[in-house]
Amino acid sequence: MAEQTIHFDDGAAYEQMMGIWSRSAGEIFLDWLAPPAGLRWIDIGCGNGAFTELLVERCSPVEVQGIDPSAEQLAFARTRPAARVAKFRQGDAMALPFADSSFDAAVMALVLVFVPDPAKGVSEMVRVVVPGGAVVTYMWDMLGGGFPLDPIYDEMKVMGVTATRPPRLDASRMDALRDLWRGAGLEDVQMREITVQRTFSGFDDFWAINLKSPAIRPAVAAMKPADVETLIARVRARLPADADGRITYNARAHAIRGHRPK
Repeated sequence: MAEQTIHFDDGAAYEQMMGIWSRSAGEIFLDWLAPPAGLRWIDIGCGNGAFTELLVERCSPVEVQGIDPSAEQLAFARTRPAARVAKFRQGDAMALPFADSSFDAAVMALVLVFVPDPAKGVSEMVRVVVPGGAVVTYMWDMLGGGFPLDPIYDEMKVMGVTATRPPRLDASRMDALRDLWRGAGLEDVQMREITVQRTFSGFDDFWAINLKSPAIRPAVAAMKPADVETLIARVRARLPADADGRITYNARAHAIRGHRPK
């Protein structure tokens, strides 16, 4: 499949499509991290602020800086209650606009595969945390069937339909994450899988929400109507509904944490 840039430019649409998934995974992720209160956080690739809000709600931070390239996503983030604490600004994950040792913890939530040079992104996370600071991420298992949009992507692939994928899918693998963290000189590196579940009211709900993807939407729009109907039928067949018509399925993420040496 094509590996091109995917632009997230609609915070409300992202919230429906991925923000709910992100929050579910983020809850488990923060339970695992169990960070102390009163930390200074940087949320890199904060998007529309779905994970940033969890940080503010659950971690009692003294500071949160959210960084993202999308002005539209950041505008949505600023409407969240988290904005009472968090500050949001445009920035590049590979060139963070902060001095060395500015934060106690650096996080990327569902971002690393979108960073053109993941190693550079991790090195920037390390740079901006204090010695002993935490460098953490969770990322969908993009190559192992853990991505929430896989039911659609997989059937597109079978039909020979090309849809855009993030540029660095390999960075979602457990071994790749471990190599990145150890390669950055981080200590106390630990990993885990996170499995989450989501229920849609019916197939039409599932389809309408996931068609908001800025990668899937243009690919479907370019298909012939008959091929779209075939795609819908194929996806529907792999997501059986319960007696009430609801569709429930799982997604899986890989999480990693480490600390900058003191």
